[in-house]
Amino acid sequence: MLREFLNDESGASAVEYAFLIAATALALIAVRPQINDKLQNYFLSIASMWP
Repeated sequence: MLREFLNDESGASAVEYAFLIAATALALIAVRPQINDKLQNYFLSIASMWP
C-alpha cells in the first residue's frame, strides 16, 4: 500500500500547475510597478490630447 502511494503520480500535474501559477503570480507582482508607471504615462498622454 505504501509503495502504491509513493509510485502514484496522478496528482503530479496538479502540483505542477500550482507551481506554474505561483511562478506567474510572482513574476506579475515583480513587474507590476514598471507596468503601472508605463500605463499611467500612456493614459496621461492620451488624456492630454483631449481639448
